[in-house]
Amino acid sequence: MALPERIRALVESGPLAHLATLNADGSPQVTMVWIGVEGDEIVSGHLYRHRKVRNVERDPTVALSFEAPGVNEIGMRHYVVLYGRARVTEGGAPELLQRLARVYVGPDAIFPPMPDPPPGYVTRITVDRVSGIGPWIDDA
Repeated sequence: MALPERIRALVESGPLAHLATLNADGSPQVTMVWIGVEGDEIVSGHLYRHRKVRNVERDPTVALSFEAPGVNEIGMRHYVVLYGRARVTEGGAPELLQRLARVYVGPDAIFPPMPDPPPGYVTRITVDRVSGIGPWIDDA
């Protein structure tokens, strides 16, 4: 599906996201990640081949959740859950993390904070379904 504009804008505002992947035994694995948008994909960078990267390589089924500004008419906070399929590409993590650090840390942030970081991995998520509470639900 094409990423709705309101969700694109929300992702670009820098919410911390919970990335859920599946372990080999089928149990969930959840980690916090920085996210961005490239085309119609949600992207996240990883310097090392952590469990989340290995899980996506084995099973591309993922979900991302994050809070959003605002509340609905009965006072419940807005949030988004994105369900989709992910793929991992090698390389490009330091450049992506530097771009995201300007959103998550500040305009003058230097990230990764090390000389000559490894090329790492980029997770690219194609969104299949959107749920949650907020005005973007009408767009999905």
